[in-house]
Amino acid sequence: MKAGIFMMGSGPIMVLTSYATLQDSYLVSKFLSKGIKKFIAFEIDLNLVKERYGNHFNVVMGDLHQSDDLRVLDYDGHHIFDLFHFSEFGEPVYNEME
Repeated sequence: MKAGIFMMGSGPIMVLTSYATLQDSYLVSKFLSKGIKKFIAFEIDLNLVKERYGNHFNVVMGDLHQSDDLRVLDYDGHHIFDLFHFSEFGEPVYNEME
């Protein structure tokens, strides 16, 4: 399981995924199918995400209405930025589709 902050045109979202990397072609294709062609992603330590989100993390992981390979944990950019410092961000992953 990976956790990542994805910066998109509408703002950042926190995503949980079972894909091996944040630039996996299947993950990118899922975003593309939603009309998201461009993003910058930063991996965040999964244990840190669990700690900061607490029970909300467990609720999202237990939601049977979402697919196992991609779950949106948070779509409130202000909240995400309040929870994590830039020093906790992994190296940026850039994706841009034409």
